[in-house]
Amino acid sequence: MSLTDQSIARPAGFWIRFYAQILDGIIVSVPLALISFLVTGSWNDNIFNTIVSLLYTLLLPILWNGYTIGKRLAGIRIAKVNGENLGLGTMLMRNIVGGLIYGITVGIAAIVSAFMVGLREDKRSIHDFIAGTYVTKAKR
Repeated sequence: MSLTDQSIARPAGFWIRFYAQILDGIIVSVPLALISFLVTGSWNDNIFNTIVSLLYTLLLPILWNGYTIGKRLAGIRIAKVNGENLGLGTMLMRNIVGGLIYGITVGIAAIVSAFMVGLREDKRSIHDFIAGTYVTKAKR
């Protein structure tokens, strides 16, 4: 199938997605670690960090038209292939099910996904196929 058959416009490649992930890590993780320390009194990873990070990755793209803070700064966003709005089911499939596959394969699927984003014309990874999404440079 060609990109137009799949309704995929201006797919974002590996490096821009990687950059957005790094930005999210810095912008979210540092303040979250400080807040977590104030709430729990520990610098160790804890349930507070896990819950807030999970809510961030699941809910912010739904509420903010496919953007996280890092993706917004990088000028990319998550979109559904069929053009519908992102929903909780989509983001659960993308993050939880995709994450489970990456974990079960001990990271091999994550490496395969990186190559998929780098080499495929549509730049979709395994978690994109699971959720019916892609990452685009196109504005909402």
